[in-house]
Amino acid sequence: MMTDKFKWTVEWNLVISAFKRVGALRYCFTGTIVLLVTTHSIAQRFTHPGILLGKTDIERMQVAVRLKQQPVFSGYEVFARDPASQFNYKMQGPLEMVGRNPTVGQSTYDNDANAAFQNAVMWAITGDKRYSEKSIALINAWSQTLKSITGRDAILMAGLGPFKMVNAAEIIRYTHAGWKEVDIKMTEKHFKEVVYPILKDYAPFANGNWDAAAMKTCLAIGVFCNDREIFEAALSYYTHGWGNGSLKNYIINAAGQIQESGRDQPHSQLGIGMLAECCAIAWNQGLDLYAYDDNRLLKGFEYVAKYNLNNDDMPFEEWLDRTGKYHHYKISDKGRGALRPLFEQVYAHYVVQQGMKAPYVEAVVKKLRPEGAGRPGADHPGYGTLFFAWVNDQPPLGERKSAKPAAPAGLVALGKSSAISLSWIKTIGRNNTYIIKRAKSLAGPFVQIAKNIAADTFVDRAVKNTEQYYYSIETVKDKQRSVDAFPRAAVAGLPKGWRQTDIGAIKTGISYYNGTQLCIDASGKGIGAITDALHFTYTGVTERGSLIVRILPQPSSQFSVIGIMLRADTTTGAPFVTLSLYPGKTGQPEEPDWHTRLESRTANGAETKLIAKGGNLTTQAATFGRLTGCFWLKLEKKGDEVAAYTSYDGNSWGNTGRTTIHIGATGLLGISVASGIQNSTKVRIDKLKSDGTVNL
Repeated sequence: MMTDKFKWTVEWNLVISAFKRVGALRYCFTGTIVLLVTTHSIAQRFTHPGILLGKTDIERMQVAVRLKQQPVFSGYEVFARDPASQFNYKMQGPLEMVGRNPTVGQSTYDNDANAAFQNAVMWAITGDKRYSEKSIALINAWSQTLKSITGRDAILMAGLGPFKMVNAAEIIRYTHAGWKEVDIKMTEKHFKEVVYPILKDYAPFANGNWDAAAMKTCLAIGVFCNDREIFEAALSYYTHGWGNGSLKNYIINAAGQIQESGRDQPHSQLGIGMLAECCAIAWNQGLDLYAYDDNRLLKGFEYVAKYNLNNDDMPFEEWLDRTGKYHHYKISDKGRGALRPLFEQVYAHYVVQQGMKAPYVEAVVKKLRPEGAGRPGADHPGYGTLFFAWVNDQPPLGERKSAKPAAPAGLVALGKSSAISLSWIKTIGRNNTYIIKRAKSLAGPFVQIAKNIAADTFVDRAVKNTEQYYYSIETVKDKQRSVDAFPRAAVAGLPKGWRQTDIGAIKTGISYYNGTQLCIDASGKGIGAITDALHFTYTGVTERGSLIVRILPQPSSQFSVIGIMLRADTTTGAPFVTLSLYPGKTGQPEEPDWHTRLESRTANGAETKLIAKGGNLTTQAATFGRLTGCFWLKLEKKGDEVAAYTSYDGNSWGNTGRTTIHIGATGLLGISVASGIQNSTKVRIDKLKSDGTVNL
């Protein structure tokens, strides 16, 4: 289980009866999950070894190397010559702290991580204990010593080298290498307490390769530590994340254009390579993430391969990214033709195993074979010809067999007033179907509401507005049924008495509620001089009332304005008072200087006035201009008097300012969100218990 610091402890100081307390499940459809132990989480066991390389991969490599079968053996020859693949490799660390930008032991860690992983692979192929002993020594030394990962680029530091280290640990642990149980537990603790906290909120402020690095390493940690919560959260972010690195935000259209195509070609390859590594992990756990969204990943690989093979007839769509910082008008030729060793994996899956056409990926594979090291640093695993190629490019015979099918994963539940939409990642198999189950509590009972579903989506229309539901799914394959999928909760609409609307001429926004957390998707420029453009999620307020919200890290747009607003009505020029978290200066190379603003408009159509401006957020909530911690806002109404407060912990409050406004006998009190850019932003807000001051 995760520690309390990661729990969804949502805070709203409103009518507590309006927010039904969820049972044990705490989650948002695109966020980290915290869950009391249930039969669902206990029943779902991971397959080991099962991160980048699974049992079948190891067996295939063993046979091919022993029999010198091509092209695998040619890949092995290159791999075996690498200095990082030697059992006499000289350890360069460990260190108590490593960091990136500024650099602190980055190459030291990455070199040792490469060696730990490659020695583990050599052990798995050859059975020579000298390799396993070297890998164990490296893993143990760093797990015991490393205490912190620092720097402006800490997420990349934690997402690249540690991925190699987790893969090394997985192979060693599950190949009878003699690794001591006490050291295994120490390593689990290290991954979850030193590496994972850096990655848990991903990197929605950055180009998509940052998100991809975080996702793949979170998936790896989830598998190695047998932590279903971490694993499921990363899958949900891959399919529905709000940052640039989720699948649909990184491969932006059906042509396969990459979010970073207008930046340069090395980063475009880095990003899709790491998304492919996520798919390999999912595949080893029985999930066909490769096929998600009509094989969207392959479209991205074909686009990148085609351009880097010097084809010029490339479609390109002008693109503003999710952060609002990176606006590209044409494809970049920077680094064009510098092909990275990451194409063999997708060729082996889509072309060899699935029989699909990928002419440009195939051409790159033929040009690169055998793939070499995944440098620079620890950017890629590399060596795809050894790791993924099939002998003579012949597909395996028949479909993957298992005694029992895997359960679906990455379940997402989104509720509107009259329906709840479900989507999930399919399990491996061509003719699998799915059973949809629903319950009124996490404890169940879960009752079947649909069967023989062949798609990876389902809409439940038999729901009641404001009611909360829990969902799970089973796979049916050859008359065998899987265990239940990791459950998700959703509310049909918003809590009783709550509404939402777009104010001003903006793209349609929406707020989803799951019983614990609001996830708000909104565009708009925010508060204007005399008019506004924002999404408003609100309830009624009379003489007295207060609202406390806790903003969770991190919104996608770095121009986001998020606040508590007391408003006369929903017209664009209506009187209001708002306490907002405001980004200040933004854009490249500048980063937001997050601070609070108390503003008001006292009469319909009047000018908006700044009442008070708070200081920049401290590192408790913002580092390097990124909202890396939680932040609380509080607005209190007593008649015509309105007071505003902020907090870093929900206990100690600072007085931001106060003002007087007359909005009549009734008003609207709620949450305002605007992206500040043409794209939308996603903001997550959760609640705490009422402090008893509400009289609504």
